[in-house]
Amino acid sequence: MRYLIWLILILLIVVRYFTTRPVYHNGDAVRITATVYSDPIGYPNSRSLKIAGLTIYLPVFPEVSYGDRVVVTGIVDKGKLINPKLISVAESQGFGSGVRNKIIAFYQQVLPQPMSGLTAGVTLGSKGTLTADFWNSVKLTGVAHVVVASGTNVTFVVSFLMGVLTLFLPRRKAIFVCLLGIVLYLFLSGFDAPLVRAAIMAGLAFWAVGTGRLISAWRILFLTAGVMLAIDPDWVGDIGFALTFTSTASIMLFEKRIGKALKFVPEVLKEGLSTSFAAQIGVSPILFVTFGEFNIWSPLINALVLWTVPYIMILGSVGGVIGLFIPILGKFILFLSYPLLWWFVWIVQLFH
Repeated sequence: MRYLIWLILILLIVVRYFTTRPVYHNGDAVRITATVYSDPIGYPNSRSLKIAGLTIYLPVFPEVSYGDRVVVTGIVDKGKLINPKLISVAESQGFGSGVRNKIIAFYQQVLPQPMSGLTAGVTLGSKGTLTADFWNSVKLTGVAHVVVASGTNVTFVVSFLMGVLTLFLPRRKAIFVCLLGIVLYLFLSGFDAPLVRAAIMAGLAFWAVGTGRLISAWRILFLTAGVMLAIDPDWVGDIGFALTFTSTASIMLFEKRIGKALKFVPEVLKEGLSTSFAAQIGVSPILFVTFGEFNIWSPLINALVLWTVPYIMILGSVGGVIGLFIPILGKFILFLSYPLLWWFVWIVQLFH
């Protein structure tokens, strides 16, 4: 029965890949109408986003962000849309994107750049609010995965919710509410591959706990990959999808072994360093082949900044939400994160 389920899942992925993916030929003139499910990456004179399987570079203005409905025309050329023209952009009226944009605006009002962009990136995965110089710095120092929302963020959300909910609810009910919290966080932060992967893994793990079934982490990981590819076959060629699964597998394989070898390292740095080293083993070859770059100091840089991420995320989340209702209190909470943000920025600039 187990093998039949896997066979059906694989067949579903193959069928969806060849039946749902748009077919483009170089030179095709296309008109794309789609919703933006990931924040565009900002550059000095343009913004990059990927919709309908094509990479598109649009002007900085009018601004396009997560949740917007866009209409774009252009000519297809090797997976990109050249000479793109933004016909229209309609701001999302959805609850998630509306609240998200208000929180990001509050960050920008209270904190200077690049700290406001860093807070929005760590908390909500908003790449579009990072300055071009700082985004380039975090990429070169190997901490881009920290600055944008990742599976780590889902872990923090799950840990916080479960810690609070189990004080008031039976475990099964707490798990159900926690799953709803994960879905809400995805609506606020976007549907990037790392977040969806972590959300599905968390959902499967909680389902296993709730039903009393023991499922190995590896089985959950591969089942997650299958579910994600069945939902969106285009992820099979997405570099972020490849990196998040490779890094997760590397951490599962090597983190404990590296942690034992780093007994001499202080505890405040040990976990971040062992996790970063483990992830780098898997992702370094992919980064080198894809971009031709690899920062040898990346594990050390990650260890120096990773410990700040949970606190930045908690203070950013609480301060941002409270700031929508009680601005003065929200500002005070965000100011508490200032030393952490300063340290993060200083380390990145030091090693850049």
